[in-house]
Amino acid sequence: MSSSQLLKGILEGCLLSIISKGEVYGYEMMEKLASNGFRMVKEGSIYPLLLRMKKEGLVTTKQKEMPSGGPKRKYYYITPKGEEELEDFKHRWKEVSMSVNQLLGEE
Repeated sequence: MSSSQLLKGILEGCLLSIISKGEVYGYEMMEKLASNGFRMVKEGSIYPLLLRMKKEGLVTTKQKEMPSGGPKRKYYYITPKGEEELEDFKHRWKEVSMSVNQLLGEE
């Protein structure tokens, strides 16, 4: 399994975690992912996921004018349904990571 296949399975939970901490726009999410070690994630790969998350009601968006007069930015916000999904993800991640760590420790 490639690292990109593995990453696809956890990226949604990571994005929900970032969004849960406050309003954030797409490029800012990329910076937060990169600063936390997710340098392999490309900007174009998160937007389809964010669109799907919006369609599923996990996040909502709002366009905001830039004080500098530049183009509007789309900010993302987590919904109550998204908060529930994030809590489910945290629980599943904890179980999976503990199991993998246990197996890897047996080598």
